[in-house]
Amino acid sequence: QVQLVESGGGLAQPGGSLRLSCAVSRSISSINAMGWYRQAPGKQRELVARINSSGSTTYADSVKGRFTISGDNANNTVCLQMNNLKPEDTAVYYCNSVFRSGYKWYNDWGQGTQVTVSS
Repeated sequence: QVQLVESGGGLAQPGGSLRLSCAVSRSISSINAMGWYRQAPGKQRELVARINSSGSTTYADSVKGRFTISGDNANNTVCLQMNNLKPEDTAVYYCNSVFRSGYKWYNDWGQGTQVTVSS
């Protein structure tokens, strides 16, 4: 199992930037995939960005060109740089890990961090 703690959320103006960080309890190089998801009020949780152990990344169409996911192996953190923020980016953002240990798969979540984009 993996413990995840998000930080960096807050209030930003449209066009502004925020950087989210996810502190991971084990070496991220040992984790199969790390991702950021978000859930807006009344909506389902959706994938924002994901990075796998080979460094390959995936982004939701709505954030391509604006958001960047990256991993820091030295500090066991995964970050989401969010630029050119839009009001529709307002949501609770969750860090996720998918980790395989032997024959068991673990899908863990952080507690979430609120991002609000408003003027």
